[in-house]
Amino acid sequence: MNIDRAVVAFAGTMILLSLLLGIYVSPYWFWFTAFVGANLLQSAFTGFCPIAILLHKLGVKPGAAFR
Repeated sequence: MNIDRAVVAFAGTMILLSLLLGIYVSPYWFWFTAFVGANLLQSAFTGFCPIAILLHKLGVKPGAAFR
């Protein structure tokens, strides 16, 4: 798995988890869903993604989008 796929998988997992927490625990968790979505949007325009930097430092091989 390369960084691109890992970022998308991580973001999808965080969105689904925060939706479940928002439904069953507290609606304040929907703010985390919004944060993840906003981070995905800004990374599409800027190329800056904190989780991609972390994955690169952990040795995950780069993909086409995040190097």
